[in-house]
This record gives sequence, C-alpha cells and structure tokens, in this order.
Amino acid sequence: MNNQRTQDVDLVKDTTLEVPEIIAEVYEALSEKGYNPVSQIVGYIMSGDPTYITSYKGARSLIMKAERDEIIEVLMENYIDTKLKNRQV
Repeated sequence: MNNQRTQDVDLVKDTTLEVPEIIAEVYEALSEKGYNPVSQIVGYIMSGDPTYITSYKGARSLIMKAERDEIIEVLMENYIDTKLKNRQV
C-alpha cells in the first residue's frame, strides 16, 4: 500500500430529483405540518441550518440534496420568468 498519494474521490450529484421538484415536495411537507413554507425555506437558505425544514416526509433530507445557491437560482429564474418578462413598462 502506497500512502504517499492522496485519494481523489469524484462526488456524484444525486440527480433523481430536480430542484423545482425538491422545492415542491418540501413546500408540501411544511404546509401539511402547519408551517409557513416560505418563511421556513428562506430561513434555511439564509442560514444553512436544516432544522428550519421539517423531517416529515423526508423533507429535510431532500432539501439538503440541493445546493442553496441552486435553490436561489431556480426561485429567481421562476420569478423573472413569471413576473418580470411579461411586465408592461
């Protein structure tokens, strides 16, 4: 065994669910538990603390499969597509 080299591990991203699907499932779980989903998701995005997300229906594990910047990107793209692109100036 040669321990002079550092082992390089290629991480494989879980692509079984896309970020919009993750957001939808987490939103549903938070709603079903009586939380304000928007506030809870914002709390998670801002802090990185997964305890803002309920573990009900695996929502906490699910949201941690997406990077927070990816979540923000999807939310911003959706907002721009639905609110700003068709806006009359």
